[in-house]
Amino acid sequence: MLGFDIGFWVLAILAVWVTGVSKSGFAGGVGVIAVPLLALYIDPRQAAAIMLPLLVLMDAVSMRAWWGKLNVVQYKRLLAPATLGIAIGYFTFDLLNAELIKMVLGVLSIVFCLWGFASNIQLGPTRTGNLWLARLCGTITGFTSFLAHAGGPPLNLYLLPLRLPRPEYLATVIFTIATVNLIKLIPYAALGQLNVDNLLISLILMPVAWLGAKYGIKLQALISDLWFYRIIYSALGLIGVKLLFDVLV
Repeated sequence: MLGFDIGFWVLAILAVWVTGVSKSGFAGGVGVIAVPLLALYIDPRQAAAIMLPLLVLMDAVSMRAWWGKLNVVQYKRLLAPATLGIAIGYFTFDLLNAELIKMVLGVLSIVFCLWGFASNIQLGPTRTGNLWLARLCGTITGFTSFLAHAGGPPLNLYLLPLRLPRPEYLATVIFTIATVNLIKLIPYAALGQLNVDNLLISLILMPVAWLGAKYGIKLQALISDLWFYRIIYSALGLIGVKLLFDVLV
């Protein structure tokens, strides 16, 4: 049983802490490693089920910190496509090859990381963004988030080039992902993923999730805009390498 597996609990605490810090202050990019880390010991589907209630708690902490900063136009553009992506994930839950999804996300994350540094991370004026790109990235966000809580990379692929002010960017990512996670509770429950065993593990890890989210809010305030975006792009690159490594090795 997991109750006596020290290795699992060490990885679980690390995964939840990193996710909490990432989600609350750094737009959730690094948090994509949580399910792969837990999957070293348990089934990835169980890992995703354990993480979902924790993500909802982290979202609540983060939303409170960034209340009033949301870019409503971009949020509305992304929400309906993300809901569609969740629906696609639900209806194809037993059919899709998750390894292919990881590979695509890994390649896109690495390419975008390289693009970010090649462009010297120019913040510049805020852009409006393309509606169809928002729909595409929003749908992929919902789909990959449903599979493995990996909605960060496709969401950032759309939002980062818009060069939003940092608080606005963070709030838009956090509120979009938070809404996606709340919607996901319904299909996860319908699929039997939110069972007593998984919820008990989530409950034990909730203090770690809360502390991680609180620490992330404080940490991001100490970092300049330039270094903030360097960290985001670097995180995307590392995530891409990790996803490809999981698939190919």
